Amino acid sequence: MHGVRSMRAAYYERQGKASEVLRLGEFPDPQPAPGEVRVRIHASGVNPSDIKARTGFSGPAKFPLVIPHQDGAGVIDAVGAGVADTRIGERVWLYEAQYQRAFGTAAEYAIVPTQQAIALPDNCSFEVGACLGVPALTAHRCLFADGELKGRAVLVHGGAGAVGTAAILLAKWAGAWVATTVSSPAQAEAARRAGADIVIDRWSQDVAKIVRSETNMRGVDRIVDVSLQDNLEIDLQCLANGGVISAYAVQTASDHLPLPLLRAMIAGSAFRFVYIYTVPAAAKLAAVSAIGQCLADGAYAPTIGLRLPLERIVEAHEAQESGRVIGKIIVTPRG
Repeated sequence: MHGVRSMRAAYYERQGKASEVLRLGEFPDPQPAPGEVRVRIHASGVNPSDIKARTGFSGPAKFPLVIPHQDGAGVIDAVGAGVADTRIGERVWLYEAQYQRAFGTAAEYAIVPTQQAIALPDNCSFEVGACLGVPALTAHRCLFADGELKGRAVLVHGGAGAVGTAAILLAKWAGAWVATTVSSPAQAEAARRAGADIVIDRWSQDVAKIVRSETNMRGVDRIVDVSLQDNLEIDLQCLANGGVISAYAVQTASDHLPLPLLRAMIAGSAFRFVYIYTVPAAAKLAAVSAIGQCLADGAYAPTIGLRLPLERIVEAHEAQESGRVIGKIIVTPRG
């Protein structure tokens, strides 16, 4: 094992605005406990859930001091008891690094259970590794929880977002036809780059009309939805009989949605709600396996929208909150 006397990390001790609560500091050498690994972080991914945790949207903080960020990638440089020394030196991507733990990946080092440090293929950069975690696992659950996708039709709302892009990439890799909605020409470019077959401007085009036409009036088998309360009517018009609408985000903690029950019943609709942290372990393992195969096949190429050093984490969080950055925001703890 290598000795690490201290590490730099971003942290907060109370919830609030990024500029008011995020700080940079030195922390003692983190040591892996039994069953854990220590990872030297090369790239840390920012997610909306990191913002929601820091602002209090998701509820009160569970720890008096938090090093944020669930996702990241780097190299294992130390292991705890019960973990094979052969893991040292392994390139890995991490998921749920800060779930039910105080310290995440916005640091030079992160400690995670060994099963949450997943081998990163040599053909993948650390930045791509930091784009996995929350977005890829969420997208996989939305897409594959109800069966295979080969030959199926999929609609992804918000195809330029982190989960939206992951959904396009995974669905195309699995052999699906994919339509997506976007809100700007720049978002359309990102969605096309991810491989979407049809890109629809949600503001200037009739989404349902285009989707029905492109699917010979049948509709789509899966809908991946970032804002069900805004898109329900469109979804019901686009969904094939027996199709599934998977919703993975809410805009406010008090969101409620009136549902036209008879219409949904007649269409044989199914609704799935995905909160990645509570997805069953077996499903998460299946997702990890599929993501690994997609990476190995060279089929996972997310858009990196912004790269910032750890010293500029406030800017990174503000950029995530603004919604103006197209693509994933990456923080690099080592400059």
